[in-house]
Amino acid sequence: MAAAKKAVLGPLVGAVDQGTSSTRFLVFNSKTAELLSHHQVEIKQEFPREGWVEQDPKEILQSVYECIEKTCEKLGQLNIDVSNIKAIGVSNQRETTVVWDKLTGEPLYNAVVWLDLRTQPTVESLSKRIPENNNFVKSKTGLPLSTYFSAVKLRWLLDNVKKVQKAVEENRALFGTIDSWLIWSLTGGINGGVHCTDVTNASRTMLFNIHSLEWDKELCEFFGIPMEILPSVRSSSEIYGLMKAGALEGVPISGCLGDQSAALVGQMCFQDGQAKNTYGTGCFLLCNTGHKCVFSEHGLLTTVAYKLGRDKPVYYALEGSVAIAGAVIRWLRDNLGIIQSSEEIEKLAKEVGTSYGCYFVPAFSGLYAPYWEPSARGIICGLTQFTNKCHIAFAALEAVCFQTREILDAMNRDCGIPLSHLQVDGGMTSNKILMQLQADILYIPVVKPSMPETTALGAAMAAGAAEGVGVWSLEPEDLSAVTMERFEPQINAEESEIRYSTWKKAVMKSIGWVTTQSPDSGIP
Repeated sequence: MAAAKKAVLGPLVGAVDQGTSSTRFLVFNSKTAELLSHHQVEIKQEFPREGWVEQDPKEILQSVYECIEKTCEKLGQLNIDVSNIKAIGVSNQRETTVVWDKLTGEPLYNAVVWLDLRTQPTVESLSKRIPENNNFVKSKTGLPLSTYFSAVKLRWLLDNVKKVQKAVEENRALFGTIDSWLIWSLTGGINGGVHCTDVTNASRTMLFNIHSLEWDKELCEFFGIPMEILPSVRSSSEIYGLMKAGALEGVPISGCLGDQSAALVGQMCFQDGQAKNTYGTGCFLLCNTGHKCVFSEHGLLTTVAYKLGRDKPVYYALEGSVAIAGAVIRWLRDNLGIIQSSEEIEKLAKEVGTSYGCYFVPAFSGLYAPYWEPSARGIICGLTQFTNKCHIAFAALEAVCFQTREILDAMNRDCGIPLSHLQVDGGMTSNKILMQLQADILYIPVVKPSMPETTALGAAMAAGAAEGVGVWSLEPEDLSAVTMERFEPQINAEESEIRYSTWKKAVMKSIGWVTTQSPDSGIP
């Protein structure tokens, strides 16, 4: 029986899915998109000071190797030959910034994570240098000047970390987002590692011109970034290099997409106007706008969606970003201790079925879209003597849904055509109460694929479709139909609006909570 199973397997494609909370390696059948095996490792986040979020780049790299080896072992136990794996795709947390030494391969500082806030003073001093009503950063990048993006994190490292300053002076420093760090390391590191990124990740640095698809000299000068430390920019689907170690040595790495673009591809949102929302550490709603850059009037980002091949056209997206989604559940677990595991949140929320007038705004890192308000901080309001941990758990789930409603409203206003349903994916979508709440609060159906690993699937599709690999067709008629689970709104529209307007009131109370502190320096 096992031998027969082995015989019918088509070419396989692996995907590294390196997220903020965990790393995974997943292996798909390129003919059916079936997930055959995977392994996951949780990643530590360090909070050295208030508002600072860091990770160890070496731990991230080690977790990738561990996930690959363990997944290959599991395939062996299923009697599946790992030599069937023909390509590897990489999907990664975006904006997180690493600088390393190209001669030793050692990181020069921890990775500064996308939701880190230490750069607020940097952002404010840079803002003062932009002439009034001059939007040159946003017009070139599609992004507002914010702590979120890599350029200001890199500027902070250059200003504050002596090791980084010295390595740049001595021409030893390389900069990259997590994809660049992983691809360079996996393709040989100090022994010929490929220093590259793809257009989707480059478009999140605030140094990349999304019209010309090149690093922008004027932006690099504005941020004071030496261009020689930047990676080369490739399409999202081409062979970058070969794995140099481990069970998959010699296999090409041929797909690379920032995690949200990967989910857009994995959800097969290839048509203008198709959108998906991913529920991970943060929450990210992307709408494909085709070959044209649509600039938002309502606080959304314009970003590169994907470019699936060197000679293929580039696609753009409008994006609404929420900093804290799954991270609020982790906070309830690790900081408040009201749950032992993330799965328990559903049980607590189910016990009460309502927040009983309690509202939770998890603005731990300020508010992202549509507000871009770094002065906001998390608040829980509407508390009474009756409120208990179940109500707070319910309010935390509602908060994720309300934030999604805010960005969907902004997107509908920008696009002019309201979405008729929302396609969803990501770890939190296994929570049925969350999905039902989302349908109620949006007042449109929420549609979830039966295989929720769409981020990894998108990276695998890009890798398998690359020229020189060619084991995955991206033609619409060849894409296997994915079965869907559908959640319909179960409350009336008036109740949905009342709850939403109360949430807006809570958001206003969270804004203006902090003022900027002077920047810390003197980091070794």
